[in-house]
Formats: sequence, structure tokens, C-alpha cells
Amino acid sequence: MHRKPFLPSKPCLRCGRPFTWRKKWARDWDHVKYCSERCRREPVKA
Repeated sequence: MHRKPFLPSKPCLRCGRPFTWRKKWARDWDHVKYCSERCRREPVKA
């Protein structure tokens, strides 16, 4: 059984996949745009 089923999520700006809130992002959740370091490093393709 999953103990935290209602965590907020949002889509990654790079790949479009949804990612959920993590404790390390607690202070800047509003500023988190990418799901991973890899997506953050790669430029957005137009």
C-alpha cells in the first residue's frame, strides 16, 4: 500500500512526463520545471 497517494504533480517542460513532489523540492516546488537533471541540461526543442 502506498502511504502518500495524493502528492502534487506537474508535467516536465522538456519531456512532458508528469513528475511528483519530492521532499528535496519542498522549498522551491513552484520553481521546479524539470523532472530530472538530464531534462534540465538538454535544451527544449522547438
